[in-house]
Amino acid sequence: MEKFKLLLASRKFWAALFGLVLIIIKAFRPDFPLLEEQLTAVVYVLVAYILGTGIEDGLSRS
Repeated sequence: MEKFKLLLASRKFWAALFGLVLIIIKAFRPDFPLLEEQLTAVVYVLVAYILGTGIEDGLSRS
């Protein structure tokens, strides 16, 4: 149960979930007002955020 609490408190988890939700919405609703290039840019920003947060977490534990 403790791991589940940590997961829900994780910034990386919420960023990844947000990106996944955007991709799923765009797949099922092609008229969603977000161009493919814009979606790709959002996903790139989320990936950079997740990697940066992971590096920050890893360095703070050293």
